[in-house]
Amino acid sequence: MDYKQTLHLPRTDFPMQGKLPEREPAILAHWQEHDLYGALQKARAECPVFILHDGPPYANGKIHIGHAVNKVLKDIINKSKLSEGYRVPYVPGWDCHGLPIEIQVEKELGRPGERVSAQAFRNACRTYAEGQIIAQRQDFERLGLLGDWDKPYLTMHFQAEASILRELGRLTVNGQVVRGAKPVHWCVDCGSALAEAEVEYQDRTSPSMDVAFAVANPADLRQRLGLTTTVTAEVVIWTTTPWTLPANQAVALHPEYTYRLLRAGHRHLILAAALAETALARYGHPEEAILAEFPGAALEGLLLQHPFLERQVPVILGQHVTLETGTGCVHTAPAHGVDDYEAARHYRLPVDSPLLGSGRLKDDLPLGLGGLTVREADERVPALLRERGVLLHVEKIRHSYPHCWRHKTPLLFRATPQWFISMSNHHLRQRATEAIDATRWIPEWGKERIAGMIAQRPDWCISRQRAWGVPVALFSCAQCGEPLRDADTFERIAQAVEAGGVDAWFNQPDQDFLPANARCGACGHGHFHKVTDILDVWFDSGCTHAFVLEQRPELHSPADLYLEGSDQHRGWFQSSLLESVASRGRAPYKAVLTHGFTVDGEGRKMSKSIGNVIAPQTIIDRHGADLLRLWVASEDYRGEIPISEAILKQLGDGYRRIRNTARYMLGNTNDFNPASDALSTAELLEMDRWMLARTALLQEEIRADYAEYQFLRVQQRLHHFCSVELGGLYLDVLKDRLYTTPQASRARRSAQTVLRQMLEAMVVWMAPILSFTAEEIWTEMGGRTAPSVFFAQYPEIAPPADSDALMTHWGRLGQLRDAVNAALEPLRQEKRIGSGLDARITLYADNDWQNFLAPRAEELRFLLLSSDCILRPYAERPEGCDEAFPGIVIQAASSDARKCVRCWHRRPDVGVHPAHPEICGRCVKNLTLPGETRECC
Repeated sequence: MDYKQTLHLPRTDFPMQGKLPEREPAILAHWQEHDLYGALQKARAECPVFILHDGPPYANGKIHIGHAVNKVLKDIINKSKLSEGYRVPYVPGWDCHGLPIEIQVEKELGRPGERVSAQAFRNACRTYAEGQIIAQRQDFERLGLLGDWDKPYLTMHFQAEASILRELGRLTVNGQVVRGAKPVHWCVDCGSALAEAEVEYQDRTSPSMDVAFAVANPADLRQRLGLTTTVTAEVVIWTTTPWTLPANQAVALHPEYTYRLLRAGHRHLILAAALAETALARYGHPEEAILAEFPGAALEGLLLQHPFLERQVPVILGQHVTLETGTGCVHTAPAHGVDDYEAARHYRLPVDSPLLGSGRLKDDLPLGLGGLTVREADERVPALLRERGVLLHVEKIRHSYPHCWRHKTPLLFRATPQWFISMSNHHLRQRATEAIDATRWIPEWGKERIAGMIAQRPDWCISRQRAWGVPVALFSCAQCGEPLRDADTFERIAQAVEAGGVDAWFNQPDQDFLPANARCGACGHGHFHKVTDILDVWFDSGCTHAFVLEQRPELHSPADLYLEGSDQHRGWFQSSLLESVASRGRAPYKAVLTHGFTVDGEGRKMSKSIGNVIAPQTIIDRHGADLLRLWVASEDYRGEIPISEAILKQLGDGYRRIRNTARYMLGNTNDFNPASDALSTAELLEMDRWMLARTALLQEEIRADYAEYQFLRVQQRLHHFCSVELGGLYLDVLKDRLYTTPQASRARRSAQTVLRQMLEAMVVWMAPILSFTAEEIWTEMGGRTAPSVFFAQYPEIAPPADSDALMTHWGRLGQLRDAVNAALEPLRQEKRIGSGLDARITLYADNDWQNFLAPRAEELRFLLLSSDCILRPYAERPEGCDEAFPGIVIQAASSDARKCVRCWHRRPDVGVHPAHPEICGRCVKNLTLPGETRECC
């Protein structure tokens, strides 16, 4: 008789090798063919809704690994909410306007207005963006993301552009939008103002110099300071931007700091007392005498002579003056610094900029400065100062300086006429801070970070001098510059754009929009100019709550969650917050989750020049999307996220452990019908009841982890469960019972009942992360109740009534099993046994362990994976044997009994049965129902 044919070995079509790059596309095609996303929305139509609002990636270039992290995190969250029974509409979107697309189109067509018309240029930009979206969408879908990919939102949709203009109109009518010539970050290469979110800081070498401003009226100084004699004194400023000196309009002192009039060599210098010693050391002048000491407020209004231009400038006071470096006397060019501008506005000083948008000084500047670039002026100005004897010190310093995030070139602070959202009007800053307090921030440090940014940020410059984008569709008064604040006008503009796109604003005559008798609300003037700037793209995306969340019927506002990278505290999180608070008085989100950026295995930033960039497409082609998804879940996304081939290889080993655990379960439940074969909890063997209790507890832990967005914990729990609790114990012990007991016996059905419940739970646990694999497992499961795993919710697992006792008991049994494995290891090393089934175990147990183990004595060998286990009193332990742990002495030896060819146990009754000379008595019994009797394992 071939006894192997009587074994119930696992049977499954589920392959051991995942071959994910080959299998996943077919699964994805099936989802698309059957509109899985749409079917889920219909099935959950009456369920509570969870909304994760998608921040729009920019429609330019292939997706990179950062995109993959972002989108996979969103998909994990959405699918975990599906498992909880929510309806989860997810509308992906794209940011389509702005400079990067313009640059790409300019390479082919040239600048608008030169070789191509502005309208033709905008059309080319739209066509380019459409092509980029198609390519990016394919890559996103390949990641296994569920969403409404057939109807994404695009900021260049006519309806979206019209909605953006309605938001602009709303803010203009309520007085939040203002016009001003304030200093803004200006990129010469862009030819435009930049938003705060478009600025990055890099180290740069700049000239640092100390310059003397002579007191214009020494008698006035003598009177202010109560001097006995008149002295020719100089106030010394320190600057790292020599090119801004032609724009100087004042010197600022702090009203409360102490300043000194010092005699140093042949000069009389005014410096902050706290910085005087280090400043004089720079000039090479030892301090000779302190002639006066006074607060900065004493010099307010004192006139100084500009060091090379024919004008006098006043001393002003400002809280922005610090004692960190320099002289405590601040060169003030209101056109080239936010602090300078704010301080000078109080004194009604001119805001004149000699700098053109090209980065050159105006041609009419004297002294050879006209037409110079900023870099050239940084060389010319020190030379002028040296000629006039007012340059006290100059050197090169390395410091952090704002750069354009696109061109990586240094920015200029430059006052130009721009449109702003005022941070002070209607207390926007205060209300935004209150909205931050009402929002949940994950991690919590995100709250402090964005609150600090809001506290410090200047007015939001929303105008750009470019061609591709939503226009700043305002009419400004020809006399005073105020915008026309008329709601009907904005609605007419929005309706025209909704019908024909932004070209309607540029091409249609003004009278199509303006009321017949339009008058400026500020001065009553009746003539207006059409603004031709475009909106900051951050304003576009900041309005998505209005034209996506509020206008898509399946969504709602505020969203339950926004999720982006940590750079979006100064980007989309902030622009969305300010627009929503200004227009609706609240944040557009209830919670905000932040993730970090990817680095290589050594912690270095991804860089093409270093050669450490890993493209998501490469990972998918080589390993499959599920491994990439597992990587995202396996890292603490709140900090830097490392990736390398070594990391992916290690994850591949973990993935195979999970996959093969599922394969084991599928194979051993192949002949199991849950409807007819499942046993009640009370009928289960003790070990199976324990594993059911453990599974129920683990499911609650995993649900809590998903709810708290702790995906690393989910991955760790799942891997530990498969490799340690199942692979290292339960499934290992179960093989004998599954393979050797009768097919329909209680012993086998008990195991299959729990295996099936565990499999149903595990496939739901892993589906948000290992989406393709979970779907593959679901398809192989017999008796499934839904066409896809994503319809499934967490199964109800009723833990046994004695769960607590089972946990305690099996904790002790696990301790015993570990100790026995340790005792067997020397026998394996010495080649005296192969597997544990070649051994026999003797346990010498004290009374406590005797009482605990005696009811299970007959089945201990199955738990310990040995052919025999004898329980003896502790008093009978051999001399010289050490305890494995208190109360237990273990003696292990090789067995000399014959080996059963069916179960591989070495038993003394092998061959006793005449009809079955090769197998043991237990196997003889198991050839027919009901088979052997088991209660424990």
